[in-house]
Amino acid sequence: MRYAEERRWDVFPGTWLDTTGGVPRCSCGDTGCASPGAHPAGPGWAGEATGSVTAVRRLWSKEPRAAVLLPTGRTFDAIDVPETAGCLALARMERLVTPPGPVIGSPDGRMLFLVQPGAAAKVPELVRRLGWSPGTLNLLVRGEGEWVAAPPTRLGTRGAVQWACGPSSVNRWLPDAEALAPALSYACGHAATHRRGQA
Repeated sequence: MRYAEERRWDVFPGTWLDTTGGVPRCSCGDTGCASPGAHPAGPGWAGEATGSVTAVRRLWSKEPRAAVLLPTGRTFDAIDVPETAGCLALARMERLVTPPGPVIGSPDGRMLFLVQPGAAAKVPELVRRLGWSPGTLNLLVRGEGEWVAAPPTRLGTRGAVQWACGPSSVNRWLPDAEALAPALSYACGHAATHRRGQA
């Protein structure tokens, strides 16, 4: 309810974890689920997403354990990078006094930087202008028709999604992708070069 009320973000409930014989399993029933307890429960999730606090309360009253999922492409897009690159980018942004906006840390080793909508269309060209080939960087953008899991959602036995930089009054206005692209591209490029060097 805080995401809807304080940030005006649309939210929708996802799957949840059921514990069977001491083992947490995804409510979707797939024993090989790639994102147990942290994905949409059905194909109609986009129509279920809402920013109404009353509707949010009603949805989670049905299943309080449901994952908290946020649709991208509406009030924000998300630039998705490896955790090592995300930490390097955050340090670089701090040195350059570039406020990052809210950043989600996922237990699957990824970090998601929330930016203004429209980033999905902009980022490939921004990366090229900075001298990188988008295909060589482990940098993805989640835009319209996609979603992100928000804290306190749990991802199976891997742990909970957390805020690396939580939403606050300081970052109420999301940055444009152009402001973060240099630091994120550099960090992902540095990580890719480091991996090739180790190989």
